[in-house]
Amino acid sequence: MQKSIHIGRMTRHELDVAVDWAAQEGWNPGLHDAAGFYATDPNGFFMAKGPDGDPLGVISAVAYDEQFGFIGFFIVRPDVRGHQVGIQLGQCALNYLGGRNIGLDGVENKIKNYERMGFSLVCHNYRCEGKTSTCAKGDAGIHPLQAVGLDRIYQYDRTCFPADRRIFLNAWLSMPESCSLACLDGKKLQGYGTIRRCRSGHKIGPLFADDLETADRLYRALLNRVKPDEPVYLDIPGNHPEARLLAEKHRMKTVFGTARMYSRNEPKLATQRIFGITTFELG
Repeated sequence: MQKSIHIGRMTRHELDVAVDWAAQEGWNPGLHDAAGFYATDPNGFFMAKGPDGDPLGVISAVAYDEQFGFIGFFIVRPDVRGHQVGIQLGQCALNYLGGRNIGLDGVENKIKNYERMGFSLVCHNYRCEGKTSTCAKGDAGIHPLQAVGLDRIYQYDRTCFPADRRIFLNAWLSMPESCSLACLDGKKLQGYGTIRRCRSGHKIGPLFADDLETADRLYRALLNRVKPDEPVYLDIPGNHPEARLLAEKHRMKTVFGTARMYSRNEPKLATQRIFGITTFELG
């Protein structure tokens, strides 16, 4: 039994420790994820420490607004698992987010634990792995986000996410070693997506689009912005069959899954637009 556990808010430097732990768990975080995560809610990252100040576990509980929050980065150091560290971290996160509707992407074998905490399963999400490739053909409908304007991106994003997250997007869409593109039909915004450098290869997320054809165009255009023959990952929602079709079209294989759960109710989203989840850590 671990005694004398102290839980406090992480510093920005300590979040780098949490990201390293996520990498050790095989989650393959982006090289520049931490800055955008921390900017979204600096008060929402917690670390459990032992009596000597050594880190025992971490969790994030990001409050997007007064109605919605998201729990992620739930990692307990392997040698102290099965005791009180995880329970206390989980309670800390719930206390911080209070009465908000809370989402999370939990590991599959912990579903029962989250149900006991009051969460309900909505769907299973899946990480798919493929290879980057270069498509020589350009697409006149694909544009950098500057050609669209961030206000329109915020509005489109809000249909696919349970809260306004412009603080997060301001950082996410401008991070180093990334590229964000939008698809336009005339002046109509049909979707947008981001690809970013990770510990291994690249991840695409978000990938939001009006339909499968548009999602495919964005996917191909994003791959065209990075070197070929590297691993590429797309986290697809299990409640959108066309997202699975996109992954299959590009010969991606499923490498692991998560359980998307909510504490109060399933948000009303344009599920048909969600072809790639932004991040399992922050939703």
